[in-house]
Amino acid sequence: METRLPQTLLLFLTVGWAIPASAVDFASEIQPLLAEHCLECHGPDASKGGLNLESRTAALKVLKSGKHGITPGDPTRSAVTARVTTTDLEERMPPKEKTALTAAESALLKKWIEEGAVFAEHWAYRPLAAEEVKDEQAAAAKIDGLIKAELDKQGFKAVGAAEPTTLVKRVWYDLLGLPPQPEEVGRFIANAAKDMDGAYATLVDEALASPHFGERWGRHWLDAARYADSDGYEKDRPRPDAWRYRDWVINAVNQDLPFDQFTVDQLAGDLLPNATDEQIVATAFNRQTLTNTEGGTDQEQFRVEACMDRTETLGTVWLGLTVGCARCHTHKYDRISQTEYYQLFSFFNNADEVSRRAPESQEKWRAYEQKNGDAAKRLASLEKAVADAKAQLAAKLPAWETQVQAQRKSAVAKEQKFTPLKLTGINSESKTKFNAQPDASWLASGKVPKTDVYSLEIAASPTPVKALRLEVLTDASLPKKGPGRKDNGNFVLSELQVLVNGKPMLLHSPAADFTQKGFEAKGVLDSDDQTGWAVSGGVGKDHHLTVQLWEAMPAGSRFSVRLVQRYKQADHVIGKLRLSASHDLTPVSIVPSDVARILDEEPKRRNSVVIQGLWDFMSKVDADVLAATQALNKAKAELPAPPLMDVRVIAERRDQPRTTRLLLRGDFLQPTDPVQPAALGVLPVLKAAGQATRLDLARWLVSKDHPLTPRVVVNQMWSKLFGEGLVKTVGDFGVRGEKPSHPALLDFLARQFMKQGWSRKRLLRAIMLSQTYRRSSAFIETQREAVQDPLNRYLWRQNRLRVEGEIVRDLHLAASGLLSKKIGGPSVFPVMPPDIAALSYANNFKWTTSTGQDRYRRGLYTFFKRTAPHPDLTTFDCPDANTTNTKRTVSNTPLQALTTLNSETFTDAARALGLRALSLSTDDAAQLTHAFRLALGRQPSAQEIQALQQLLTEAQTHYKTHPEEAKTLAGSTAQHPESEIAAWTATARIILNTDELITRD
Repeated sequence: METRLPQTLLLFLTVGWAIPASAVDFASEIQPLLAEHCLECHGPDASKGGLNLESRTAALKVLKSGKHGITPGDPTRSAVTARVTTTDLEERMPPKEKTALTAAESALLKKWIEEGAVFAEHWAYRPLAAEEVKDEQAAAAKIDGLIKAELDKQGFKAVGAAEPTTLVKRVWYDLLGLPPQPEEVGRFIANAAKDMDGAYATLVDEALASPHFGERWGRHWLDAARYADSDGYEKDRPRPDAWRYRDWVINAVNQDLPFDQFTVDQLAGDLLPNATDEQIVATAFNRQTLTNTEGGTDQEQFRVEACMDRTETLGTVWLGLTVGCARCHTHKYDRISQTEYYQLFSFFNNADEVSRRAPESQEKWRAYEQKNGDAAKRLASLEKAVADAKAQLAAKLPAWETQVQAQRKSAVAKEQKFTPLKLTGINSESKTKFNAQPDASWLASGKVPKTDVYSLEIAASPTPVKALRLEVLTDASLPKKGPGRKDNGNFVLSELQVLVNGKPMLLHSPAADFTQKGFEAKGVLDSDDQTGWAVSGGVGKDHHLTVQLWEAMPAGSRFSVRLVQRYKQADHVIGKLRLSASHDLTPVSIVPSDVARILDEEPKRRNSVVIQGLWDFMSKVDADVLAATQALNKAKAELPAPPLMDVRVIAERRDQPRTTRLLLRGDFLQPTDPVQPAALGVLPVLKAAGQATRLDLARWLVSKDHPLTPRVVVNQMWSKLFGEGLVKTVGDFGVRGEKPSHPALLDFLARQFMKQGWSRKRLLRAIMLSQTYRRSSAFIETQREAVQDPLNRYLWRQNRLRVEGEIVRDLHLAASGLLSKKIGGPSVFPVMPPDIAALSYANNFKWTTSTGQDRYRRGLYTFFKRTAPHPDLTTFDCPDANTTNTKRTVSNTPLQALTTLNSETFTDAARALGLRALSLSTDDAAQLTHAFRLALGRQPSAQEIQALQQLLTEAQTHYKTHPEEAKTLAGSTAQHPESEIAAWTATARIILNTDELITRD
């Protein structure tokens, strides 16, 4: 019987992956050496002398010299060996200006060639091991077994478990970013005394179930999403809707939305069949890019830059690869060609930045639906239809603009001539009497009404009507000769409407010969009764107002004009009027002047702010948008106002899709060959029916045979619990990144993550139930493990971690009792030095300090302005949100201690903690103990109480003799003497300013 090798094994043998492992490890020893010294000149972008060391096939080719760069098994016949070992500086490689290989490196290279020059596949791209276990308890045991195997190999011994008080604090800090309350600590200690493992598992489960879990772990994701509340660049305009995406993240994390769906929703939620509002909102992940609204900029440049940012963010967050290095040329180290970069780029290049109407929150919308039934559900679909229609305006713009520009070019450049219209009648809501005058005007008489609406019925015009002019005229019978009936001769025209067969016509470009300040002509078209056209300062004279019609009324049309006069101050109605029409087509009659200015701007310089007026106008004239809007308005008229808001999201361009081209050296002005959407060649093939879309890309990232995404994601999660990832270079799994410290563990966690439904909570639970996570973080410098593994790469202990900037503030406020537990909603503005906001461009941003509970919301909700972030956050290393961040840097500076001692919010926290202690009893020791436990979660030692008592006594003495200082520090509360409050504030400040508070042990 013939024996056949499996097809996959034949493939491995063909490319050299299945050659028996040699003593020299290619991935850890040779590949980094080649990347460091050789690939710049002998890699994918350059093959000097014909030598290409990117792959085994390329490396074995004959060189231009006729020799072989590498001859497997024979270093003496390999040109590479000769060139790196020669003493001739002109011949030696790397060239003399480069760093030469050491003797050890040369010997390593020679040995590798002797052993067959095996080019093993990079560890990150290899398929995941198939091992998995049934539940988190078994997974925790597996984690401990894999860690122990490495410790045994090194001859290391792990430390014991942390103290119960440390464990409860660790779990609360890691999962919630909040300090445990004394009663929570006491309950855990009591339960742990009976059943430590059971009590600890319950503790972890309670924290995972808390709604504050979504805030803590949502913040980690927002770092990766480069979330901020402003546009960035010079003007850095606010984004008032940005918080809606933040809420989506918090809710998704709390609901444990499987990470595969979490990925698909954010990258391609708009492309899902029957996408929900929340899936549309999720695509705001790719609207966290910077937006340049500076005048004169080339907007195509910044659109391309945003697509590049999306491509590189995907590379870092899901692939753990520095794909951005291939923007201008093929990657020097990793197998990512420049063509592949633009293949990834093309997935985002056909997406447009749009706004969609979405519920303010799921809770509000559910309540609205429950109250309004099926009609509310229909309203949501109609809102989506309007948003879909508006999303296509960008694709329709070129054809629309061509048509409008042709009309403008053909228009006669002269002033319009107006001819009085014959009215068949004029009616009034208040029954005002009107008398026809010989000059075709009409004069009002009788009692002056408080408000009124005049309806003018027009006889058929013999010529087409393109513009209307309302003349308001003087008359001796009017106060101050008019033209208004108010005692001062004025009027306010709130709205001017033109209707044909009851259908309103689109009017634009209102203009008047004279306007009162604050009552300009544009007010007659804004649907606000309290704005409009008035002429105070010009009474006693004739005036006129002109409006243009978007669509000319054909000759013979009968129509009506409504003059709405509902200004809140009584009697502001018109006394004498005349209506005229013009059929002249002039540039001003084609489009409004603000739209004309946009059309006259170079298209590439129309930024998102400048072009908004064009989108607004197109929305009023586009047939698809109008039809959808009319249906929506009809439905709205039958319902109360829905809790909806505009959210910046991504939408795929259906009409006139963009062609993606490779950009020479990444320059958007130098497009070259077209490329099609595709994935990286070193990873599994991306399969799609037809041309691949963002939805195909998203599904590929979380497909069952994709080895990189689960490795990268579990490594990010591990790093949040241990301070370092199993792969230390969290954002770089490529050749230049570090190898995993525990490769088998990384693969096990990645496989388990997928098999357990991509559940974030189940993976965290498994890790946190392990003895590895529960170990003490004590570091004894003299013990063997500390000497030989000071960075704790073998995890013989837990790591001490300083919490992030937002959590530093949260811990202070929580201990003091000031922290608001409200979850979600718009960003807030806690106290900030005024000079920070003044740094904004042209002082265009005002920081109005929030009041009430918003003053003490969690740091997650602080309004983040990219060019002027809150100093309490930047002091503690909060990222700038300009690019994705998967691992925060940590610094330790005197400024941090000064901030927690002196910043206003931290002073408020110290005062509040002091008052909490004072309210407990009249015994200093008991009060100090209570304050200590509120802040640090443990019982203080006798020595600590003694030191705090001494500090309190000294502070009491000082503030009794310095009443002005006491008054300043005590604030406005009158619950206790100011000197006592000040003394307790000073004491609580020291408790809060300990390293222990902001360090997770």
